[in-house]
Amino acid sequence: MTGIHDGDPMKDLLLHDAYEIIGETLPGRWLISCDHASNRVPACVNGGDLGLPKADMERHIAYDVGAEGVTRHLSRLLDSPAILSRFSRLVIDPNRGEDDPTVMMKLYDGSIIPANRHADATERERRLAAFHRPYHKAMATLLASRSAPVLLAMHSYTPQLQGRELRPWHIAVLHDKDSRVATPLLERLEAEGEWCVGENEPYGGHLDGDSIDRQALGLGIPNVLIEIRNDLIETEAQQVWWAERLAPILTEVLVENGL
Repeated sequence: MTGIHDGDPMKDLLLHDAYEIIGETLPGRWLISCDHASNRVPACVNGGDLGLPKADMERHIAYDVGAEGVTRHLSRLLDSPAILSRFSRLVIDPNRGEDDPTVMMKLYDGSIIPANRHADATERERRLAAFHRPYHKAMATLLASRSAPVLLAMHSYTPQLQGRELRPWHIAVLHDKDSRVATPLLERLEAEGEWCVGENEPYGGHLDGDSIDRQALGLGIPNVLIEIRNDLIETEAQQVWWAERLAPILTEVLVENGL
């Protein structure tokens, strides 16, 4: 792992083949995670090529479009560290448990992933060891090193999946049984009056072994997962706009609810 420090804590960077940590020493309460930040295929995985056309690698099946940019800007605005994956979810999905059958997808939204189609248990284990586990170990270490952390998982979703009806939500808040952050956040977002806000949409708020389950629920760490529709955060300007709108709301949620 390479550490780059230039005196500016916002630019503190820890770079590993599986993850990037920015602002590790920042004092804010949040730890912002971005499980699907990258569509990168490391060279050790089939020579850096999963066999998909470039167009597929640039859509939601390979990563969460726009989520990386929102995460980076939120880190700055919330004065809090962030951890971002540096591998495509098609290499191995860090937001799935190790025994989840979708942790290494072979078919996703109509596209067969050639390099995964015949990948065996040995290859799956190799990718878990190289990427999935280091990412989660780094996140756990970050959380354990901080006083009273709050985990914010940033994701984005496609407006339409597998030809189904368009998803109407602009932003959604996902949670499981721990709704300490989610409930007041939903109330604040709905009070803005300009967004279609979803709760546990377009996915359910709990999946055994996912990042929130693994890193927060069992440890009593307050948490929330935010999904933004990816056509709303395609450009940097859009990513900045959403981060600037969300940052004060997130701060108020913690302060006003004694979290």
